[in-house]
Amino acid sequence: MASVRIREAKEGDCGDILRLIRELAEYEKLSDQVKISEEALRADGFGENPFYQCLVAEILPVRGELQGPCVVGYGLYYFSYSTWKGRTIYLEDIYVMPEYRGQGIGSKIIKNVAEVALDKGCSQFRLAVLDWNKRAMDLYKALGAQDLTEAEGWHSFCFEEEAMRELAGR
Repeated sequence: MASVRIREAKEGDCGDILRLIRELAEYEKLSDQVKISEEALRADGFGENPFYQCLVAEILPVRGELQGPCVVGYGLYYFSYSTWKGRTIYLEDIYVMPEYRGQGIGSKIIKNVAEVALDKGCSQFRLAVLDWNKRAMDLYKALGAQDLTEAEGWHSFCFEEEAMRELAGR
């Protein structure tokens, strides 16, 4: 098996991150919802006040190969705050290319995010998953995550831009 490295994303990774975001959206049958650009990823993740952070998983070349490392997965996260529990990390996306699944790469990304959370003093690590993605749910549960929909009945809601404009009277 090839060697895998999980590392913090660099600005130069934004093209690969966008490629993987599009693959994830296609896998989730939501391709039409991807509106982000490489430039926005660069500005929002690597500017003066980053909105997100990201880890990438890359396959390292075997000695003698001419090609460099290949980015095959990512975990994009940000920090939020719980009025009940304090500092929280939220894993917005985790994705590993299909041909690299089953090798523990997703688990490595999750473990690295957990390390970041603990280093930053977070008391919670949250993420969401579509209800049909049983494989992902099984992985998260196996790693120790609690399904809050089952345990506490929480439902996630989202105000999209048009609803926000209406709320704000704009």
